[in-house]
Amino acid sequence: MKIAKEIPALLLGALFFGFGLAYFFKLMPEQKMEGDSLAYVGLMGKSGYLDLVKVLEVAFGLLLLIPKTRALGLILIAPIAVNILCFELFIAKQPGIGIALVLVNAIGIYLNKEKYMTIMK
Repeated sequence: MKIAKEIPALLLGALFFGFGLAYFFKLMPEQKMEGDSLAYVGLMGKSGYLDLVKVLEVAFGLLLLIPKTRALGLILIAPIAVNILCFELFIAKQPGIGIALVLVNAIGIYLNKEKYMTIMK
């Protein structure tokens, strides 16, 4: 059962760490966007905000890959996963990986709920 508790965090860690690094090293082709999605991502790119988000993805993904910091990583990566889902639902109007990211994150937090009980009291 111990390995089952680690799978969601490891999956999220690998995804966020890998795709965060892929952004900086241009390892993947850019997606074709149009309309509101293009305007939103263009504004985030020009302002430097997207770079900050990607740095946080890499850092929090690394936290998820380190056993002692997994619980912290799950909490810190949650707002980024929710933001990805909100972008897909409200701007791109095409739900995609955001649903899976939020669900896997919620499962990871639930499986490690004993680590969060002290902050809930």
